[in-house]
Amino acid sequence: MNYIVKNEKLTLQYIAGNGAWTYQLIIPNTKDIKGKWGDLKVSGTIDGYEIKNKNLGPVKNSDKKMSVNSEIRNAINKDGGDTVIVTLYLEDQTENDDSSEILECFKDAQVLQIFERLDKIEQTEIIDEIRAVATDDQKAEKIIKAIENLESKRR
Repeated sequence: MNYIVKNEKLTLQYIAGNGAWTYQLIIPNTKDIKGKWGDLKVSGTIDGYEIKNKNLGPVKNSDKKMSVNSEIRNAINKDGGDTVIVTLYLEDQTENDDSSEILECFKDAQVLQIFERLDKIEQTEIIDEIRAVATDDQKAEKIIKAIENLESKRR
C-alpha cells in the first residue's frame, strides 16, 4: 500500500460556514501529489474508524485536505480542535466522472437528499455549473456554494 500518513497525530480543524469542509484534516506532505479534483482517493483509518475512498481536496500550493463528516466524527467522538490518529493510503488513481464526486460531496455535507428532491433540470444545472469551471479551486468554491444553497432549502 502507498501510505501517505501512518499513525500520524493530526488536528481536526473546524472552519465555520465552510460547507462540506467545515470539519477537515490537512494531510501533511501531500502538496506535491498530482491530481485534479476527484482523482485523489484515500482509504485508511481515523482513530481506528475505517474510511474508504474519501476525496482529498486540492489546495493551491499547499497540502491536500480531507473533509470529515458527522458520521465519522460521531463514530470517533471527536470535534474541531481535537487530535486524531490518522493512517491513509492513496487508492489507485483512475479516471472517473466528476459528477459522482460532486454527489459524494453533497452526501458528506448531508444535503444529497435535498438535491435529489429537486427536479432533474435543476439538478443538471447545478452539476453543469460546477463542472464548467477551469480550476480545482473554482470547482471546490462552486461545490461549497451549491451546498450552502441546498442547506438553505432544508427548512
